[in-house]
Amino acid sequence: MDAHASAPAQEHSHPTAGVYAKVGLILFVLTALEVGLYEITYGGHAGPSAGAIKPFFVPLLLLLSAAKFALVAMFYMHLKQDHKLFTGVFVFPLIIATVIIVSMMLLMAYHFAFARAG
Repeated sequence: MDAHASAPAQEHSHPTAGVYAKVGLILFVLTALEVGLYEITYGGHAGPSAGAIKPFFVPLLLLLSAAKFALVAMFYMHLKQDHKLFTGVFVFPLIIATVIIVSMMLLMAYHFAFARAG
């Protein structure tokens, strides 16, 4: 019998501490961007450009939050190393929920815009 035949099934390599530190740094930067976005839009540092940013405030926060969520799910929840089936079982309902939430937001925006016009 070959010595390699008794080896366990192929193991996935887990990220090193350096990778986790880099991901943590990226999460810190994304959080700082979220706080900075609030400060320049509604906070004490809001300037004349705040009015131009306000329509994009919520979508930008949602985008930054989604990026942070993806990083946490991939690295700290180990979805990046798991079988693709587990990733699909986790991601597919999130996609459905995102489509429903965005659709409801658009529907409500249309409803309120139409209610004001009429």
